This record gives sequence, C-alpha cells and structure tokens, in this order.
Amino acid sequence: MPEPNPENGTRGRVLFMDDEAAIREVMGLMLRRRGFHVTVVGDGREAVAAYGDAIACGLPYHAVVLDLAVPGGTGAREAIGALRRIDPGVRALVSSGHARDPAMADPVAHGFAGVVPKPYSITELVAALERAIR
Repeated sequence: MPEPNPENGTRGRVLFMDDEAAIREVMGLMLRRRGFHVTVVGDGREAVAAYGDAIACGLPYHAVVLDLAVPGGTGAREAIGALRRIDPGVRALVSSGHARDPAMADPVAHGFAGVVPKPYSITELVAALERAIR
C-alpha cells in the first residue's frame, strides 16, 4: 500500500461513511481541502462495496470512518466484519454521538482502530485519521 505523503499533496485515501448527506458533503469537502483523497458513502453496504472495489483496482484506502448508527441501513458494527474479511488490516474509525456504546468505549475490542466522537471538528477528524494511518 502506498504511504500517504503530505508533501506531494496527498495525506492518504479515506472512505467516509455517514447516513446524513449534509455531513458527507461537508466532511468530504473539508477533508479534500486538507489534502485527503475522499470517497463518501451513505451506509455500511456501500462502504464495503467501495472498499472492495478500491482494493481490486489497486488503490486501497488508508483509513475508513464509519457511522455507528444508520437507521434503516447498515452501520459500523455490521460493516466492520465484512471489511475485516476483505482486509484484516483495515484501519477503521467508528463515529457516533453515543459515547456509552460498547464500540465507542472499547473500539479495538470491536474491530476498530479508534473512535471519532460526535460532534467533532474537522481538526479532530483529521487528527484521528492521522493516528489511524500511522
């Protein structure tokens, strides 16, 4: 996997999943402005498909952000298992406003590399992504 390189204008490839279109749009734009190549999707099924496609094309993601709760769709808890079957080394962050959820309290035990508690700033998101990519 190619290493992210901020000096050549890219900090890495990120897959960002959130069920709210406005959050996807704003975070996608903000991450691109900070040097990331970003793909945004609306639920875990789309995330798994995009992740698999990226690996098949030889352009894997360096990190994934997954929304924990997706009403009527596939959230982070369901998606992480499928992502790990595709790539056991996936660097996935779980994101939620439910701080007491077991996945948020102990992300590693649930297959995640870390957490991004909502609400978060772009600075907090970038810092979490950089920690996951390292």
